[in-house]
Amino acid sequence: MADQIIWVNEQIDPCGIVYSCIACIDEQQAQACHASFKANLSEEQTAAGWVAQIRQVQSWEDVPVSALKLSY
Repeated sequence: MADQIIWVNEQIDPCGIVYSCIACIDEQQAQACHASFKANLSEEQTAAGWVAQIRQVQSWEDVPVSALKLSY
């Protein structure tokens, strides 16, 4: 699908390495996943520079290979 939005959730460590990644096409599911990723970062991880981010891509080819792909 050309105009499909794919939501990519990532937890990234201080070195910029993706620790976990989930991709899906359902925005509600993606927002719930993002909230969970943020909530699961400890205060120590956040202080050390860990981040939870959500972003959009237009193609499954733009999703990291290691991602769990939901709704595919």
